[in-house]
Amino acid sequence: MTGLYVFIALAAAVIVVGVVLYNRLVSKDQMARNGWADIDVQLKRRADLIPSLVTTVKGYAAHEQALFTEVVERRNAAMEAGDDPGARGETESALSRPVARILAVAEDYPDLKASENFLELQRELADTESKIEMARRFYNGAVRELNTMVASFPSSLLAGLFGFGERRYFEIETADRLLPEVQL
Repeated sequence: MTGLYVFIALAAAVIVVGVVLYNRLVSKDQMARNGWADIDVQLKRRADLIPSLVTTVKGYAAHEQALFTEVVERRNAAMEAGDDPGARGETESALSRPVARILAVAEDYPDLKASENFLELQRELADTESKIEMARRFYNGAVRELNTMVASFPSSLLAGLFGFGERRYFEIETADRLLPEVQL
């Protein structure tokens, strides 16, 4: 009879540990999903600002048509990259390069640099870049915690059983990241 009680106690303990680990996996997965949603919102905000930037600069530097075309193509590719952090990071890095060149072109046009519309766009882009960086850090931290749980024993047993897998980090190449300078 004592053996039956021990067996029941062990079974109950295993069930409780399983439930706790499962709930922690769900929590970590939701944090990662939330982090990705935050990144996505900021990337869309940046993508929405880019056409206004192109239009504003185009009025002053119409001969930069190849650059404007490249920005539009890269923006469209970034918007179509979907929710894969690896692919999205690559396309966002590729978009940052020509956008940074547009901002550099503005240095050659004093009237453009003095334009209130251009200055506001620069401020909004700088603010958005800061928000992207904060969202990226949050997401990558959540992914790190989820990936640790998915790879650690005994939660790895439940992770595989219930379809939890490791996620990719979201990375934008530091050298290519758009960091516009705002000069007031």
